[in-house]
Amino acid sequence: MKVLFRQERVENIPIEEDFNCPTLQENIAKTRYALENAYAGFDNATDPDLIDCYIYEVNALLKRYKYLTDLAEKERQTVPELCPESPIRALFSHVFG
Repeated sequence: MKVLFRQERVENIPIEEDFNCPTLQENIAKTRYALENAYAGFDNATDPDLIDCYIYEVNALLKRYKYLTDLAEKERQTVPELCPESPIRALFSHVFG
């Protein structure tokens, strides 16, 4: 068996990395986006194991969202309001009162 290796120079490959820490507002926006995706996945799931997975994911993201919004309030930053039509608003108010 013959094994061939090919070696190319890596010098010409541009590497763009962003090592900046995301701001609190960016973390809130990313968490909200992930929560909307998880909620949409839950709505479309039919397999019982997948439904359980989405329930855990939604609960974890809700707790993260609550933590981040509490942190923003503590730092006196503005927290963007949820859309009135957003399913997250109903779920968030139902879980956290």
